[in-house]
Amino acid sequence: MFLLARAIPYLLAACLAGTQSAGAASMIDLPAGPHAVGFRVVFLQDRSREFARRLDPVTGEVRPGDRARPLQVLAWYPASTAGARLRHADYLATRWTELRSPLSEAETQAAQERQTARLTRRLGQEATALLASPVKATRDAPAAPGRFPVVIYAPGAGGTADENADLAEHLASHGYLVLASTSLGANGKAIEDGWEGVEPQVTDIGYLVGHAQTWAQADPDRIAVMGWSWGGMANVFAASRDERIRALISLDGTREPSLTQRIDVRRLTVPWLYASRTPDTIPQINRADIDTRFSLLNAAVHADVTQLIVYPMRHEDFASSNWHESSPQAYGDYSKSEVRQAYNWLAQYVHQFLEASLLQRDAARAFMARSPRENGVTPHSLRIDRNPPAVPPSTRAGLAAELARRGFAQAVAAYREAQARDPNFRLAPQELKLWGEQLMGRQRPGDAEGLLNLWVTLEPDSADAHAALGAALAATGQREKAQAHGQRALEIHAAHPGAKRLMDALRAR
Repeated sequence: MFLLARAIPYLLAACLAGTQSAGAASMIDLPAGPHAVGFRVVFLQDRSREFARRLDPVTGEVRPGDRARPLQVLAWYPASTAGARLRHADYLATRWTELRSPLSEAETQAAQERQTARLTRRLGQEATALLASPVKATRDAPAAPGRFPVVIYAPGAGGTADENADLAEHLASHGYLVLASTSLGANGKAIEDGWEGVEPQVTDIGYLVGHAQTWAQADPDRIAVMGWSWGGMANVFAASRDERIRALISLDGTREPSLTQRIDVRRLTVPWLYASRTPDTIPQINRADIDTRFSLLNAAVHADVTQLIVYPMRHEDFASSNWHESSPQAYGDYSKSEVRQAYNWLAQYVHQFLEASLLQRDAARAFMARSPRENGVTPHSLRIDRNPPAVPPSTRAGLAAELARRGFAQAVAAYREAQARDPNFRLAPQELKLWGEQLMGRQRPGDAEGLLNLWVTLEPDSADAHAALGAALAATGQREKAQAHGQRALEIHAAHPGAKRLMDALRAR
């Protein structure tokens, strides 16, 4: 395996030499996996969110029809058999129906003409070759049997769902279900500035995580999110909110501090691969007026972060559609073929990261642990920085799991241990009160006693805490202890209603 890895760069160089034509079938020239690749387009609507405003801002007229948020989902999946391969034009045609489907014949023809004209301006005669070039997927191919890990892909700001189709095909051939939807703003294709432009895509990602579980092929316990640029930031928000997400990949994701400081890094605990272009120089950073006082990669101390720096690639090179739709003259210090070679290495690292983080494959873990040189990467083209996670943050859920194991009578000791590991961890009185009420509601007064004893320990002068603990003690038949805490609550607050009810009930027995 090691010898093969050392030989790969020379094989890549030989295979990729001279392949700068825009009509090349795929940006990835790595061996495909054992599966054929199926492709499907699914039209969804999130009716919990309004998309089009009632009044058209251009005409002032009332919009007719349904205004629910559209999500056109492109799906690449492991197929059992391959059929007729789609053309590159078929992927591009999905861009016409991002907001509405189906289109009329006239609308379809007009969209096709606009697309051909745009590509011709960029590529000249090569545009025809690009549109006709076959891709690796077959539309609606029969799905391979079994359950497979899921990758939710989030495009860049205003980007299209097919922008990294080459990578999606490659992953599907290796046994991954890849789902992608177009990047949309709150009320249209345009992305709003600031948080208003982030939240819609974050919510879209969560919607697709849920949708993935309607696929018979999907393994709901192995879900990763991947995104480029704006999508490579939105998916970090999603991963910090949704525990169904088990791994995170950002392809040169946006790191704007004014936005990324909103991420709750205490909840960002999944393995994270951050692939980036050559870092900007200090003069470039100063000219761009970038605030360098906050770094999300440094702040994410509870995540296992691997930063992969891909020197030949610019920001736009992390989306394979840009490679297909750019002429060789659009490249600078690195040629189009050199960028393609770098993208192939990126694809390998993405695949191996997923194998390691979702499937716990030993060979993939070894690949990720080695240096790029040891993996046979072309010298001076990649660099890896690793930030292993600090001690996991203490959480309410973690404390509950610990008490389920040790018993709720150990609540005080377990809470102090959690705070020793994580000094920022604290349960507010209202949380303890609600937690105790929930335990009582589930007919677990003994557990409630242990939990509410923690509340009394933390707040010995709280009438609420003593009254609640007294009620739990009464429910377990500990009359004298219940009376003592009820009396203490009344000493603190003579008119406390809960304590008065408790004492009345005890006297009536």
